[in-house]
Amino acid sequence: QVFTFNRVEIRVQPSVKVKNGAPMSIICHADISKNTDFRLKHNFTIFKDGKIVFMAVSDKEDAHYEIPVAKSSHTGDYECTVKADGKLGFSSSIYVWVVGMTKPILTADKKEVLEGEVVKLRCELPEEVPPLEFFFRKIKTNSAPKEKRVPEQTQNFSEVEFYVEEGDNILQFDCFGKRQVRSGWESSQHSNKTLVTVKEPFIKPTLITKPSRNVTEGDQIEFECSTVVAQIRNIEIIFQKNRTILNSVRDKKFLKYSTVATQEDSGEYLCKVEQGAVSKTTKLNVFVSELFPKPMLSASMTKLDESKSLILSCSINGFRGANFSIVRKSSSGDILLKNSRVFEMRVNVNDTGSYTCKAEVKGIVKESKPVRINVYAPVSKPTLSVVSGSPEVVLGKPLQLICHSVMGTPPITFTFYKGDEIKKNVTNDTYATFLDEDIGLNDNGGYKCDARNNHSSGVKTSNILNVTVIVPIRDASLGSVPYGEVEVGSDTAFLCSVKEGSWPIDFKFFKKTDHEVLLHEVREYSDRTIWHKKTMKRKDTGTYYCMASNRASVDVRSRPITISVILAAWQKGVIAAFVLTAMAGAGAVALWWFLRKKKKGNEWFPSLCLGTNVLQLNLHFEKLPRQPSDGNFYSASGYIEDNENHMKSTDESKGPDLESAEVDYTEVEVSTLDPHR
Repeated sequence: QVFTFNRVEIRVQPSVKVKNGAPMSIICHADISKNTDFRLKHNFTIFKDGKIVFMAVSDKEDAHYEIPVAKSSHTGDYECTVKADGKLGFSSSIYVWVVGMTKPILTADKKEVLEGEVVKLRCELPEEVPPLEFFFRKIKTNSAPKEKRVPEQTQNFSEVEFYVEEGDNILQFDCFGKRQVRSGWESSQHSNKTLVTVKEPFIKPTLITKPSRNVTEGDQIEFECSTVVAQIRNIEIIFQKNRTILNSVRDKKFLKYSTVATQEDSGEYLCKVEQGAVSKTTKLNVFVSELFPKPMLSASMTKLDESKSLILSCSINGFRGANFSIVRKSSSGDILLKNSRVFEMRVNVNDTGSYTCKAEVKGIVKESKPVRINVYAPVSKPTLSVVSGSPEVVLGKPLQLICHSVMGTPPITFTFYKGDEIKKNVTNDTYATFLDEDIGLNDNGGYKCDARNNHSSGVKTSNILNVTVIVPIRDASLGSVPYGEVEVGSDTAFLCSVKEGSWPIDFKFFKKTDHEVLLHEVREYSDRTIWHKKTMKRKDTGTYYCMASNRASVDVRSRPITISVILAAWQKGVIAAFVLTAMAGAGAVALWWFLRKKKKGNEWFPSLCLGTNVLQLNLHFEKLPRQPSDGNFYSASGYIEDNENHMKSTDESKGPDLESAEVDYTEVEVSTLDPHR
């Protein structure tokens, strides 16, 4: 018995898109080839979204999963497997969409509520599988529905609360649901509408005025606010104008407020009744007619010199029967000057400030607009100075000046001059600054400033300020006489000069070593200086440079020069004479040694040795000036003392030890030893 799976397929009847509530069938079919006609058992398994939903064993090649009533929960991916005699076949996946959702069911916890209370709603989608989204709607007559969205991930129902507002008389609520499918979102039908009746806990308040809404300044006006409540507990009445609360009562249904009307009392008034979360308001407009206009304050002068006379007068256009007073405004309160229409005083600087007048009729007090009075003291003669303190400036650098007046009522206007040219005008309290960024070589003076204010005395001018322009040092150079090589013991003149720079100039001479050594410094009212260094020594050999600076505070360094200190001519002669003397002494010793040997009869061999050694000595002496390696001879520098500058011998010359002299070549006869001796 041989068989094989040709294919395994899955299909849906009537189609893959099924209407909610209609029957549907999932069919798993196995296409198998056999070598003979024999019975074969098939194990069918149908999966939905990876989970087993149907299993069957049959000798037929088809298995049917019947769903009499399709629901939205049957939507998903289906596939099947067929197992027969150890062999397994798989179908491909097929997506089934059950169109439509079950109708939701809506319930409310109350059928009748008061304004300010809460209605709790429950919406359920039976036979639907989460995740789902629920939408609740509050429907009110002549207004758009208010909607709330609630997602649910684990259950097929949802609950929500709606606040009942003022004016909600008869309310209707409904809900619907949504679920996400492969093609997008699918919505259910709307639920049944649930009706809720709303009752008022109190009526809208009543607001009246006595005697009427239109009154005149000085009249007594009274406001009354009342309401009708079902339960007086926790009731509150608030009376306000704009945002200002004028009066309030609790646990009462009546409120009164009275005042003497002023023109500022015109406007909108509001009576608000609150209980819990419910609030109702009534508005009323009141107009207050003017009894008399605001007074006007006039001054003889608003800007005047100290010690002058000032007259303040108060008046009302077309009205005379008022009580007047003139006051000065202050941060600590009004200062009464006089209960009169007219006030005169002789002013000083401290009288600067704002003044008003007040008028009173029938208890109504009105105040004029303030009048600003400025009293001026004359400015003192200004002083002009450099901010840095010193009356000088480096060429190319900015110059900052300050002009200051000790006395004078601000604001003060300062004017800066450079020569006769106006450079800047500044208005400030007691001082002003000026920055001159265009400094030239010829700008050595001519700065001044003026100061003036509103005093009649006019302008005061400072003294002329002369400013010195400092030219920075440029291009320092160093030379010496003699230049390059200097004999020991001689003097050297170092000349340091600059191409330009303001006097005085500080010159410094340095020698380069492991660290820079200052040798000499001097201040000169010149562009150059000469430093004489006396008695040069061998240790003075080295590299020298100079540095120049002035009040511009910029150090300028010259290029370095090299000085070599060498031996003087007479020192070289002394050394040469000493060497020749030593050579002559060595020759005499060699001659004496030769004669002594000759007397002993040694002729050919000593002569050979003598000749060889004399030649060796001559060669040795010729090398001495250039290679003073022998401990008995010294180079020229060995005879110079740095502090005394004269020659001295450090040791007497000794002749060469001829017996220890090295022989270049000789012949020697060697006899064979007797082995028996």
